Amino acid sequence: MSPSLRFPEFTGEWERCKLGTLATKVGSGSTPKGGDAVYTSIGHYFVRSQNVGMGFLMLDNIAHINDDIHQKHKATEIYENDVLLNITGASIGRTAVATKELEGGNVNQHVCIIRTNSKVNPKFLCDYIQTQRIQNHIKSLQTGGSREGLNFEQIRSFPISLPSINEQNKLTCLLDKINERIATQVRFIEDLKKLRCAIIENVFCSPNHNESALRFKGNTDPLSTYRMEDFCSRITRKNKDNQCSLVLTFAAQYGLVDQESFFNKTVASENLAGYYLLHKGEFAYNRSYSAGYDWGAVKRLEKYPEGVLSTLYICFKIDESAVDSDYLAYYFESTKWHKGLSDIAGEGARNHGLLNVSVNDYFNTRHRFHCMREQKIIASMLNVISQKENDEIALYDNYQKQKQYLLRKVFI
Repeated sequence: MSPSLRFPEFTGEWERCKLGTLATKVGSGSTPKGGDAVYTSIGHYFVRSQNVGMGFLMLDNIAHINDDIHQKHKATEIYENDVLLNITGASIGRTAVATKELEGGNVNQHVCIIRTNSKVNPKFLCDYIQTQRIQNHIKSLQTGGSREGLNFEQIRSFPISLPSINEQNKLTCLLDKINERIATQVRFIEDLKKLRCAIIENVFCSPNHNESALRFKGNTDPLSTYRMEDFCSRITRKNKDNQCSLVLTFAAQYGLVDQESFFNKTVASENLAGYYLLHKGEFAYNRSYSAGYDWGAVKRLEKYPEGVLSTLYICFKIDESAVDSDYLAYYFESTKWHKGLSDIAGEGARNHGLLNVSVNDYFNTRHRFHCMREQKIIASMLNVISQKENDEIALYDNYQKQKQYLLRKVFI
């Protein structure tokens, strides 16, 4: 077989083979004993799944390890041009080629090193793994009881169609252009996200402080302290007669999302009448804590007109005469509300992954807000940045679609 789009100087069939015949090494690493506590600000790079994008590296938040730990994990040392492949979790299938900068670093157990032999250009293999054919193959291996990740034998068995090394090199040069543009777009989006997060952390105020670090010129009205019960009321509305079938999952990073799309399956019970029914613009608090969310998370339903949510969550609607909805949604993206929660639930008040916070205590937490006029100014500014971020994400999605179209045409 040959691809539908091909450079005219190349003819003939592509060779069918397994990835294992193209690799001298297929293996992953492990997390050093002590976990995050042993990471340093300098030293050998330590690559985790969040550092591997789809065709590019994301090194802004990369960890480092010292030389002693590196020597203990010498078998997982990265060489320049190693193909790095995420093999577990939500980012499974993402892949990128190690640059000279990463040489001498290490990977953890969630990232596989594929070291290629002379038959294949590593960039070609990286691009090939990104094709819909291989991504679908990876998904097919994650059905049933095999959802924990890819094993090395499965990776070695990936079906690959291979042209001559000269044709590989020319295809790689072509695809490098769009890969570089996508990587630039990702950095732009990350910069906007950092700007938004920095403003959020400085424009809001903890209940134990009088002022926020950042105020708009001409706004001198004092901030006021409220309890949750002053500006919101609990929702216990049930999904009677199963009127809504959209089951929501609370993902701390992504908000309230469609469970079936997020997990690629439904994990809720068939009878949804006992679930809370949320309408667009209403909020939910998840008492489950995780990395980066030590006090849980609060999110507003934004993507759907309505949805149903487990009664494990504390749901509420706000009095918009007391607080602006957009302002509050951004406030809960900050860490400034954590103080009000920590006053009623100490660090030790945790039980099986949940903060031990009663509903009554939660609605008694203290918060400090600007006057309504300044709330709307803050929300308006952050909305502009968020819209710009969304526009750039849409552009990134378009670049990825263009790349997938090209991959379908130039690969088998």
